[in-house]
Order: sequence, then structure tokens, then C-alpha cells
Amino acid sequence: MKEYRRRIADDILVRKLEGKGAVLIEGPKWCGKTTTAEQIAKSVLYMDDPEKKEQNITMSELSPSRLLKGETPRLIDEWQLAPKLWDAIRFEVDHRGEMGQFLLTGSAVPPDTKDITHSGTGRFTWLTMRPMTLFESGESTGDVSLKALFGEKNEIDGVSSMDIERLAFSVCRGGWPQAIGMRDEIALDQAYDYYDAVVHSDINRADNIRKDPERVTRLMRSYARNQGSQVPNTVIAQDTAGNNEGAVNQETVASYLSALRKIFVVEDMPAWNPNLRSKTAIRSADTRYYIDPSIAAAALGVGPEDLLSDLKTFGFLFETLCVRDLRVYAETINGSVYHYRDRDGLECDAVIHLRNGKYGLTEIKLGGDRLIEEGAATLRTLQSKIDTTKMKAPSFLMVLTGTGDYAYRRSDGVCVVPIGCLKN
Repeated sequence: MKEYRRRIADDILVRKLEGKGAVLIEGPKWCGKTTTAEQIAKSVLYMDDPEKKEQNITMSELSPSRLLKGETPRLIDEWQLAPKLWDAIRFEVDHRGEMGQFLLTGSAVPPDTKDITHSGTGRFTWLTMRPMTLFESGESTGDVSLKALFGEKNEIDGVSSMDIERLAFSVCRGGWPQAIGMRDEIALDQAYDYYDAVVHSDINRADNIRKDPERVTRLMRSYARNQGSQVPNTVIAQDTAGNNEGAVNQETVASYLSALRKIFVVEDMPAWNPNLRSKTAIRSADTRYYIDPSIAAAALGVGPEDLLSDLKTFGFLFETLCVRDLRVYAETINGSVYHYRDRDGLECDAVIHLRNGKYGLTEIKLGGDRLIEEGAATLRTLQSKIDTTKMKAPSFLMVLTGTGDYAYRRSDGVCVVPIGCLKN
């Protein structure tokens, strides 16, 4: 049996169980939801056990409370096979009057909600899991803590052991737990297998509408080409035109992307709206990202060697990797990640904003002195635009890089941090 790699979500899950009667763990297929829940569960009901599946579903109709008996927290895996369990769990939580009673995991495909009568407010809390970060997979040294960057402005110190070849591999392999530790060639296959499953099966299950695999393929390729941009659906629709076929229409693009969001394949980034000294118009469109860079690599049909030969594409997909990791790290400190862009073209790749109002500005650059200097200049310009009489000054300015051996703070206060030494 493969040894369990500790996840950042482990501690978040413990915290959430202390505050609610039930926790629903969501996220893309293969990201490790069930395995993580199994580490803390004291009893487990596998609804899709082939020998008991029909019996479990029948019992959920006749006497759902019987399925909920067991030592707590009790894990109900693939709960969506019996949506009536939702209301039964809500009822049990109410009447037991104790926290941390149930864990729910299942397919990324949304359940049929016609049998659910209660929202779960006050009884349930949600935890979104994503593929592994570089720190979780053991590829980041973790010398620099995102949490610490929000503290006092002490000197930072860190060493990254990732070279550009390994970084390209990590982008294409992705953070799928199953792939970590596999022989490189086999590990790279996992992302392609995931992509193929989305194209031919999973996207249809999101809304029970059959979709043309060729259209899905073209749309996902276009989406991959537009990582980190705010292009509208009209542009993606036009970009899907094949050699002998017309473009996918805008309505189809919208419905396909909605299905991909439901199964956590795409996770767009909302815009950040700070208080500025001037009346500069801020663009509010979401920024396009896959939940893992390997999906974009598979959609484009590229591998590590291709990225090393095309640094522009490498840079886009590296940005997707950094956004994935920043989202996971930020969640542990009650933070969210946003994107900033204004009418004048000033752009900031990632703004990590905490509930307490603190925030940090981050530019993502693959590497090189020129790009680092450009990123630092952008951060200083945005910092100067923020009205600090109406909101806090940024806790840090950071250029997050792919290459480079060391983390350090520049004389202008900007932190330069290789992704290979960052952690939560």
C-alpha cells in the first residue's frame, strides 16, 4: 500500500470538524479527497462497494439513519449515489448536538438535488481540495512561508533545489497524488489519462448532456492557450475553429465551461478591487485557469521538452502551477487569491488577500534578471496607486520565480522567491 503523503488540507479538515457537524470535501477527481478523509475517519461507509452498492442505495431510501451508525467522524464515501442521505445527516447532526460527526466525499460530479430539501446551513461546512502543491509532493524545500511573509518584515532566506528541467516536468505531471513517485514516463501519462476521461466522459456527467468530444477537445485546447488571460467566451469560441469546421458558438462555450467548473477542471480567478488614489477603472473579468497546469499541458499535447523549447508557453503554464499552489497555501491562513488589472494595462498576477484585511502583491515570472526587474517595477507601481488612508498597505511585494537558487529581499523591499522553496 502506498504511503500517505501528508496534505495541507489535513489541518484544515481538523479545524472544520471542530466547528460543524459535517464536512463536505469537494474537488477534482483524483486529487485525494477520499484518502485524506480516511486518515481522520473512525468508521467508513463506501456507498459504491460493488457487493453492497444496491443494498446501500435501497437502505438510504428505507432507513437512511441505519447507514449513519458508526464511530465518529463517520466517512460517507460517494454519498451522491444516495442524495437523501444529505437530509438524514442534517437531521442526525441536529439531534446529536455534537460537532465532527460526518465526512462526505464523492465524485466531482454534482449530485441530483431534487431529493435534498435543506441547504445544510449551520450544520455543514465545505472544504475544497486541489491537486498537490510542490511542498506537498516534496519538491519544494518549504524554506519560505507564505504565512511568515504576512508577519514582520524580517529577512527571508531559502534555497530551491528545482532546476528548470524538473520544473518543466512538474508542470506537465501536475499534482495528482497517484503520479507522485512514479517513474517519470508513467507519471506523465496520468495527466493525459485524466484529460481523456474529462473529454470523453466526465464533462457529460456534469449535467447529463452528451457533448461532442472533438468540440470539447478544441475548447480545452483554446482554454489552455489562454491561461492567465481575461479573454471573453466570444474569443474562445472563435479560437475553436478547426481546419474543416466552424467555430463553436458562444452559447456552447458557456455551457461547456460551466460543466468544467462543476467538475473542478477549471477554477477562474476573480478580480481584486482595491481603493486607489486615482479613479482608474479596474477590469472585473475573471482570469482563466485550469485547476492544475498538467491539464493545460495535456490539452496542448506538450511535454517537458516542448516547454523547454517554448518558454512563452512554459511561462503561461508555470503561472497556472503557481496559482494552484498559492490558492492551497492561502487557504490555511484564511486567504483567497485574486487578480488585478486596470484600464491602463497595469496588471498584478496574484493578490493574496486575508480575511483580516492584510494582503500581499505577487508577480509570477519564470525567471531571469530582466523579468524579475519587470515584476518588481509592476509591484512598486501598483503599491503607489493604493490609497493607504482607506486600506492597509501591502504586507509584502513578491516576485515568485521558477528558476533561481535562493530567496532574498531586494534593497527596494521586494521579495524574490523561487516556487521551489515556498510553503503555506
